[in-house]
Amino acid sequence: MSENQNLLAEQRRALILDDVRKRGGVRVNELTRKLSVSDMTIRRDLDALARQGVIEKVHGGAVPVVEASTHEPGFEAKSTLELSAKEDIARAAAAMAVPGSAIALSGGTTTFALARHLVDVPGLTVVTNSVRVADVFHSSQRPTAPGGGRSAAAATVVLTGGVRTPSDSLVGPVADRAISSLHFDVLFIGVHGISVEAGLSTPNLAEAETNRRFVRAARRVVVVADHTKWGTVGLSSFATLDEVDAFVTDAGLPDDAREEMEEHLPGLVVAGGSPDA
Repeated sequence: MSENQNLLAEQRRALILDDVRKRGGVRVNELTRKLSVSDMTIRRDLDALARQGVIEKVHGGAVPVVEASTHEPGFEAKSTLELSAKEDIARAAAAMAVPGSAIALSGGTTTFALARHLVDVPGLTVVTNSVRVADVFHSSQRPTAPGGGRSAAAATVVLTGGVRTPSDSLVGPVADRAISSLHFDVLFIGVHGISVEAGLSTPNLAEAETNRRFVRAARRVVVVADHTKWGTVGLSSFATLDEVDAFVTDAGLPDDAREEMEEHLPGLVVAGGSPDA
């Protein structure tokens, strides 16, 4: 795989993590051959992934971490994972946003990526419980002239308020009351886990309740999540698959998972090309 020689460290680590999860473990010598880099580079990559808490180093390699259903990684830890998948998902989901509509964006790194694609959709009203998402829209609003004024595409952004979680979402009674008083044309929501049995889930009980309010307030619910979220179950479920209108994911979703999702969802969008391309 000589084309991998110049991969950025974050891209290489995403490939390693995907390999660990798919195969249940990897060896250093296998990774050096596959990625055409030195043992030392692979060991540094494994050290970095271990610090993020997503793998466990063992003699000669690494195995996946079996996370507790209450484990909630921070925003920074998640932001370096599955970058190309999140970008593919964000691009596909952004095409579903209608100019002039009212949309909601939950917290998370995938919705953060989506926000960067939505800043050019004109006339949006955006309700979010994510400080990071709100910052994307705030940073994109530049005056049309030296005297000030907003561009025609500038969104009206409503930040719910609430108590901040490790994933930089605002949750709790303040957020819940704000969301319950509103109505959205479409909700774009990220998830900790998605499965047929548990539906959409999160390890944070307060975030689960806030997400329930989001789902109830939306005419259309679109889940944006990469393939690693499939089969993961958090402590608290906040929606069934019957409440989801579309699931936008990446090409890494296994064929059997695609078949299951197509049986239970009216809309499955697989963004990007083949994971082996």
